[in-house]
Amino acid sequence: MAITANEVKHVASLAKLEFSDQELEMFTGQMDEIINMVQELQEVDTEGVKMTSTVTDAINVMREDVAKPGMDRDVLMQNVPEQEDGYIKVPAIIDESEEG
Repeated sequence: MAITANEVKHVASLAKLEFSDQELEMFTGQMDEIINMVQELQEVDTEGVKMTSTVTDAINVMREDVAKPGMDRDVLMQNVPEQEDGYIKVPAIIDESEEG
């Protein structure tokens, strides 16, 4: 399955990315290689192979989960540049407009 430049351009527009013609050509080639590798992996017979969740014998040691009191809200809010209704106000990071 070959991927086309138009498909890469479409995915890029969904991610609100713009590529030059040279970048588009490069990324199209790279995406095509990745898709070909995935298709090749799908052809591998894995019948009878145990599922692997990790390749090391490391054991994750977790600390005991103990609740501790948090910071006083008034002290925290002293360092906040802008707040509204008791919450920290931050700039919008997702723009749903077409230009965005």
